[in-house]
Amino acid sequence: MHILDTTLFYAPHSGGVKRYLHEKRRCLTQMDGISHTLLVPGPRDALIAGGIATLACPRLPGRAGYRWPLRRKAWRDALLTLAPDVIEVGDPYLPAVASIEAAARMGIPALAFAHSDLPRLLGRYLGRSGVRGAEAWLRRLYARFDAVLAPSRVIAARLAAAGIANIEVQPLGVDAEAFHPARADADLRAELGLPARARLLLFAGRLAAEKNIPMLRAAVGRLGAPYHLLLVGGATARRLDAHTTVLPYEPDTARLARLYASCDALLHAGTQETFGMVVLEAFACARPVVAVPAGALPELVDAEVGVLARAATAEALAEAITALYACDRGALGAAARARVERDYAWPRVIAQQLALYRALRQSPRIATVAAAGAPL
Repeated sequence: MHILDTTLFYAPHSGGVKRYLHEKRRCLTQMDGISHTLLVPGPRDALIAGGIATLACPRLPGRAGYRWPLRRKAWRDALLTLAPDVIEVGDPYLPAVASIEAAARMGIPALAFAHSDLPRLLGRYLGRSGVRGAEAWLRRLYARFDAVLAPSRVIAARLAAAGIANIEVQPLGVDAEAFHPARADADLRAELGLPARARLLLFAGRLAAEKNIPMLRAAVGRLGAPYHLLLVGGATARRLDAHTTVLPYEPDTARLARLYASCDALLHAGTQETFGMVVLEAFACARPVVAVPAGALPELVDAEVGVLARAATAEALAEAITALYACDRGALGAAARARVERDYAWPRVIAQQLALYRALRQSPRIATVAAAGAPL
């Protein structure tokens, strides 16, 4: 079976979607009878079946280096040339429309993975009209796919409330061998210029507005010494203030795992997480998590593996951090690691996906007749 993933959420400094695609590819290429192609925007056209294929797209302004596809026909024709047996598309934009058209021509299943919450994103800027417009677009778009994958129950519920059917909850995973408690290094605090007794809390990921970095800083600032916040995902390494250090985006998995395993816990104030892959990375390193009760985070963080704040405020987050240090952090971390091994190791997650792909190949519902639908 030839599986093809395509998305525009792919750039040198992009986060969870890119990590998901690389881990999925790593698992699939180790399986007999499976080949995998990734089609993403790039600086030039390079159609490599069984590899990472690119189509030339203009680069958007910004540090992450994202590129935006403009040629729907070129994207569709590339999919036809690569000739997959199943297409999974990871965004609701041009690659999704091209995937519908290509899947209909080839008579193969097409799945959409709702990695982002488009209605909520547009609602932040356009209000209720943005929410309604995004929901209407997703209803029309996702009705043409054989299945719509949601990474969490909260996203599945939002899609269903918007009138979208054929939803399957498909959690993401983590490389439990790369992210491992054995990566811990007692020298990290000294390297950061911190005392050995520092209570070191980590956040890793894009330092974007929806991650609520100011709330993290305010919570740790309220507590003062010996608490210290390490933010991994900045442009350069620097000390922001007495209680906050920034390190650059870390693309190397082993070095990133060292940072997780060498801190006391992950601190997460994002209110719009559709899943929270960084939570699993911390769990895999046997580190508990302190998080706000928003988005998909409550589906991952509970009293067995961390502390969920009573509200998404700096005050409540500071209270939760204090509560964490009153707990047996070793027991929380051990439970977190056990949960990953049981439910979230990538081979288990990908096996669930493959079962769905095979079922859809036996009886595709939508893709083979998508061309007969109204134009998008």
